[in-house]
Amino acid sequence: MSTQRDNLREDVHFRILRLLHDNPEMSQRDLARAVGISTGGMHYVLTALLEKGLIKFRKFTSAKSKRRYAYVLTPSGISERASLTRKFLLRKMAEYEALKAEIAEVGADLPEKDLAAIRSELEQGRQTMCDALPNLPKTPDRAARDYESGMSFPKP
Repeated sequence: MSTQRDNLREDVHFRILRLLHDNPEMSQRDLARAVGISTGGMHYVLTALLEKGLIKFRKFTSAKSKRRYAYVLTPSGISERASLTRKFLLRKMAEYEALKAEIAEVGADLPEKDLAAIRSELEQGRQTMCDALPNLPKTPDRAARDYESGMSFPKP
C-alpha cells in the first residue's frame, strides 16, 4: 500500500518526467517553479532520476552558456513515465469519485434553494478564476506552454 509520501514523490517524478519529455532544455530553476518545489529540491530529484537511469543529460552545443544541459528521458524513463501516468490517473480518478460522492452526501443536507445558490457562486467563481489564470499555479501542460512561449515563471 502506498503512503501519502510515496504518492507525493510519484506525483513529483511524474510531473518532472512529463515536463522533460516535452521540454528537455528546461533549466532546474524553471522545472522547480513549474512543479512547485525548491531549486535545491529539484536538484535532488533530478540526481535521483539520473541515478535510476530514467534521464540522462547532454550539453547544449549551441547554448550561450556552456553550463546548460538538456535532460533527456531514457527508454527506462519513457516506460516509467507511462507507468506513473497510469498510477496518477487511477489515483486522481478515485479521488474525484470520492469527492463527487461526498459532495452529493453533504449536498443532500441542504435545501435545493441553497444548492442552487452554491452552484451560482461556483459559476461566478469559475469566471473569476479564468480572469486570474496568469496567477494560478502552473500545471505541467501550462508550464510547458509558458516555457515555450518565453513567459517567465512566478516565484513559488
